[in-house]
This record gives sequence, C-alpha cells and structure tokens, in this order.
Amino acid sequence: MTTVDQTPATRDPIQRRTLGVLSTTQVLGGVGLAAGIAVGSLIAEDITGSPTFAGLGGTFQVLGSALIAIPIARIMAARGRRPGLLLGYALAMIGAVLLITSAVVENFPLLLLGSLCFGGATTSNSQSRFAAADLAAPEHRGRDLSVVVWATTIGSVLGPNLVGPAQPVARALGLPELTGPFVFSLIALALAIVVLVIWLRPDPLLLSREREATAIAGAAARGETVDQESGTHTAAETGGIRQGLRDIREHRPALLGLITLALGHATMVSMMVMTPLHMRHGHADLELIGLVISIHILGMFAFSPLVGIAVDRLGAVTMARVGGGILLLATVTGIFAAEGFSVPLTVALLLLGLGWSCTLISGSTLLTAALRPAQRAGAQGSADLLMGLAAGGGGALAGVIVAQASYSTLAAADGVLAVSILIATVVLVRGAGSGR
Repeated sequence: MTTVDQTPATRDPIQRRTLGVLSTTQVLGGVGLAAGIAVGSLIAEDITGSPTFAGLGGTFQVLGSALIAIPIARIMAARGRRPGLLLGYALAMIGAVLLITSAVVENFPLLLLGSLCFGGATTSNSQSRFAAADLAAPEHRGRDLSVVVWATTIGSVLGPNLVGPAQPVARALGLPELTGPFVFSLIALALAIVVLVIWLRPDPLLLSREREATAIAGAAARGETVDQESGTHTAAETGGIRQGLRDIREHRPALLGLITLALGHATMVSMMVMTPLHMRHGHADLELIGLVISIHILGMFAFSPLVGIAVDRLGAVTMARVGGGILLLATVTGIFAAEGFSVPLTVALLLLGLGWSCTLISGSTLLTAALRPAQRAGAQGSADLLMGLAAGGGGALAGVIVAQASYSTLAAADGVLAVSILIATVVLVRGAGSGR
C-alpha cells in the first residue's frame, strides 16, 4: 500500500514566498503583541488601584488565545490558512481598541474583555508555524517551521522598545500615556492583515490538499494501491476540535507531538511567570529582572533555525527527548537558585527557553507529519487550544505553589512535567518512528 507525498522534491518557489510572507506577519504580529503586553499589567493596576489583579489581563489573554483557536481551526479547515490568520489578527485589533477604551473610561471588565480578544494575535502567530509546514518537503519540514518561529524574535525585541516613543503619540491623541503601545499594536496588526490579504496567495493549506489529490490520482492511474485514509477526511469533518483530537489519538506520532507541545509549554510558562517574583523577593532591581527575562526569550527563539535543522537531520522524536532533557536540567538548576539575581537562575531561564524551543518545533513537526492535509487544521487547532489551557493552568498553579511552598518546589514540580515528556517518547516511540 502506497502513501503518497504531495510535496515536490525540489525546492518550491511558492514555499519560499510563503515563508517570507509568514515571517513578515510574524514580525508584525510579534511587535503588536509585545508592545501591548509591556504595559497591560500597568494599566490594570492603574484602573483597579491594586497590584492584586494586575496579572489577570495576561491570564485572560492566554485564555483568549486558547479559545480563539477553536473558530480559527474550523475556518482554516473549510477555507484555508489566510482567513483563519486574518480572523486572529482582526480580533486582536478589536481587543486593542477595547484595551485603550478601558484605560480611558477606567473600566476593568472592559480591560479583561479586550485582553481576551487581544489573544487572537497569539493564536495567529502560533498557527503561522503550521502554515509554514503545509508545503514543506518532508526533509525540510522542521527547518521551514523553525524559520517562522525565529521571526518572532524580531517582534519580541522591537515591541517593548516602543513603549517610550508611544507616550508622546498617546498624548497627541488625547489618550492616557500607557495606551500608546496599543496604538502601535493597532498599526502593526493592520499591516499584518494587509500583508496576508495581498501576498499569502495561493493559500498553503488549500494548495497542499490539491497537490495531495493530484498525487493520489496519479498513483491510482499507475495502478498503485493508495492509502485510502488520504481520501476519507473532508474539511467539514476535520474542522472541529473534537474531530481533531480523535485524529490525534488515532496517530501515535501526532499524540506524541501533542504531549510534547502541551507539557513543554506548561513547564516553560509556569516557571517563567514566577521568576520575576522570585528575583524581587531577593531584592533584585528591575533592570536585572528584565535582563534575565530577555535572556530567557533569547533561548526561546534565537536558536530556532538550528533546532529546526536538528529536527530534520536527527528526527523529531530525538529532539523531543533533547528538549525534555534540557527542560529537566533547567528545572533542576532552578531548584538550587537562590532568591534575587544569580548566575544559576540566569542559566536555568536560558535553558528553559531553549528546551521549550526544542519541544515546540519537534512537537509541531511530529503533529504535522503524521496527518493528512485535510486533517491538520482541526488537529493543530486542538494542539494550540490544549497548549493555551496548559499554560493558563500552569501559570495559575505556579502562583499557588510559590505562595504555599517555594520557587524550588515549583521547579521540582516542573521537573516532573519534563520527565513526563521523556517517558512519552519511550512509550509512544514505536508508533512515532523518526517523526519525519
């Protein structure tokens, strides 16, 4: 029985253009997100008059990114990547407007609603990595996916640096100074939409389905027995999250990819969000806290192309194990990191970012490679939904663990999650193979 591959063996010019477009929107979307996130908690504190609820905006944004993955998955399954990505960025623009309005009228529920919608940018940025893999040759799938992930670095660096220049812009518009970055977010997100509408053509997911159908027809004409599963899934059947989860459960490599993604994300987020508090308890100043978080972000994105190449050459399962091992090393280092600024804590956060990069790219590659193009949108939407819920749950539990015990206890608990990734690669590896 023959399983057809709809991806041309030669380097595809359409894929090169697609990567360029997606990388551009990733930069613009990253700028929009980072510029807004930099001041979101400060606006919340100003509205409520207390730091107690300052973190709820970020929590609602994570929740929004998870929930918005559901309609985006359905739209992508039915109509392709472009309209789904457009929906995420459009919702984020609505969220930015609501956030600005909440600061003007000092309304906290409106801020939470705006944060929920603003999470759409996170969803679209996340789904872009899957769009990068739609037309990728199997031997370059990890590399192409990682290029789009790496582009996030530029937006993440540029966004926070717009906080200063945004203040006079806000004053000129008669808005509170802290809302200035959201004005820049609106501009960046609008540009991302323009780029998608004009240049993301043809749609990579729709084209991959067409190529698969052509390959199946060609194989049938040659008298070859084709894997009939290729033709049993339609967009209507596979657009839902429930069907996506069923498809994942039926393919062990995809299940391994989902576990790697969700546990890797939960490990990273839960430890990262509590690090500033751990440092402040040791009287570290804001500059040092910012330095450690910047190094962490560097670990998350800067090495993505190297990780992608390693996934292609060594296999996604191997790199999932590497990612789990690096995350475990990060948590063990974190257990012994004293409060305040320290070299061990800085190393732990760098490793935490690098381990997350390995699990994100290897898990995404496993998930994509295991499924037919018609199955991918629903399954990938399911993965992002569970990743978001895992991150939200991990972040919430992290605060409880640190409040009731310690940062070291949190690091130890995260170590259990990292070990679970390693166990999954052993239990499911028979079905996953090399992940290509």
